[in-house]
Amino acid sequence: MKDIRLRDFPSFIRTTDINDTMLNYLMTESETMPRGSAIVLNTYDALEEYSVNPLIAINPRIFTVGPLHLMQQHVPNGQLKDIGSSLWKEDASCIQWLDTKDIGSVLFVNFGSITVMTKEQLTEFGWGLANSQKDFLWITRPDIVGGDEAMMPQEFIDETKGRGMVTSWCPQEQVLKHPAIGGFLTHSGWNSTIESISYGVPVICWPFFAEQQTNCRYSCVEWEIGMEINTDVKRDEVESQVRELMDGVKGKMMKNKALEWKKKAEEAVAVGGSSYRNIDKLINDVLLKK
Repeated sequence: MKDIRLRDFPSFIRTTDINDTMLNYLMTESETMPRGSAIVLNTYDALEEYSVNPLIAINPRIFTVGPLHLMQQHVPNGQLKDIGSSLWKEDASCIQWLDTKDIGSVLFVNFGSITVMTKEQLTEFGWGLANSQKDFLWITRPDIVGGDEAMMPQEFIDETKGRGMVTSWCPQEQVLKHPAIGGFLTHSGWNSTIESISYGVPVICWPFFAEQQTNCRYSCVEWEIGMEINTDVKRDEVESQVRELMDGVKGKMMKNKALEWKKKAEEAVAVGGSSYRNIDKLINDVLLKK
C-alpha cells in the first residue's frame, strides 16, 4: 500500500498489545496465505491492482471476484435474491420517499450494522445535516448510541420536516442505486464502500474501527471519491462537507471519479470481464477439482 500512514492501518494492527487476539489471528492467517488452495477477494482488478498484485506473487491462486453483489446478475431465476449482508430488518418505505425527490438531491447517511457513537456525536451529526439545508435519508439503528435509544430533539424534527427521513434500517443497495441519491455519509465498512463505488456515489467518511480507516484512506486519496470527517465530529464540519459534496467543485470531481469506478466495476463483472473470468476459474480450477 503506497503512502499508507500509521493512522490508516486497521485498528487491530495498530494495537501495542503483543497478545491481542485479533492481531495474532491475522498474523496466523497471513502466514498461511501461500498454502491456500484459493483466496477469494470481494474487489476487482482495476480498483486494487497495486495491492493485489504483490499478493498474487505470494500465491497465484488469488481470485478477485467483485463487486460480488453485481455478480448476482449472472445467477438465473433470482436464486440469490434472499442472500444479503444486512443484519437488521429493512424498512423499504424510504424507497417511496426517495421517489418524490429530485435526481442527485438526497444525502444517504448510514454508519453500518455495529458502529456505535456517543449522544454528543449523534447530536453533532444531526444538526450538521439540518444546517446543511440538504435533503437526507438517515439510518439510525435503535442501538447506535451505545445501547441507548437514539433520539433527536423536537426542534430537529421541526427543522428538517419534509426534507429529512430518519428510519432504523433500509435496503442499502436499492437506496444507493436510486437516482435521487447524490452522496453517502458512511463509516467506510467494506460492504458500504464497494457498494457506493458500484453505483457511482461519492462519500463522506467517518471511519470507526477495524479496516474502516484503510478503506477511508483509499476512498479519499487513491480513488478520489471521498472526504473524511474528524473523529471528534462537529456540526459545522458536517454542514460544510455535506454542502461541498452535494454542490461544490470538489463534490463534482468526486462524483465524476465515482462514475469512472462504477464503469470499471461493471466492466469487471460483465461477461469476459476480469471478475467474471476469475469466478469461472475459481469454480472450474478449484471447486470442481475437489
